[in-house]
Amino acid sequence: MRDVALDAIDRSILLELVRDARVGFAELGRRVGLSASATNERVRQLESVGIIQGYRASIDLKALGLGMTVFIRLTCDGQRYRPFLKFLQGLDSVQECHHLTGGDAFLLKVELASTDELEALIEKLLPYGMPTTSLVLSTPIARGQDTHLLRELTTRGKRGG
Repeated sequence: MRDVALDAIDRSILLELVRDARVGFAELGRRVGLSASATNERVRQLESVGIIQGYRASIDLKALGLGMTVFIRLTCDGQRYRPFLKFLQGLDSVQECHHLTGGDAFLLKVELASTDELEALIEKLLPYGMPTTSLVLSTPIARGQDTHLLRELTTRGKRGG
């Protein structure tokens, strides 16, 4: 993605889509002060340059029996790095994987149904490094994706920089 200069309307469109990705072009246009066709054109442009990367449904994983969120830190030396990344692609329980600086190489966010599943996952990870697990008890703050960043963009746009 290349650097793209966003104007106030683009920022408003992004903020509205983060709030409600299912809003129609006519309503989105009313919210940002454009016609439906102009809004459609702006959204397509934001998609084509890679700023809008997709639209997703928010799913309650607990309702699907995946009520256990776990963060796993993993050490991983150089020779096991690439094999681990390949292995990771087949783990559906892994929702996020972050490559880190410091003592741990990776931070995984996984969604599981039980401690039995966690134990099995830990055993699968052992050939790649030493896992350290942290079970999430609660999530006091769960901000929507990018909402705070978009608000900052909007604020910067109003300041002119």
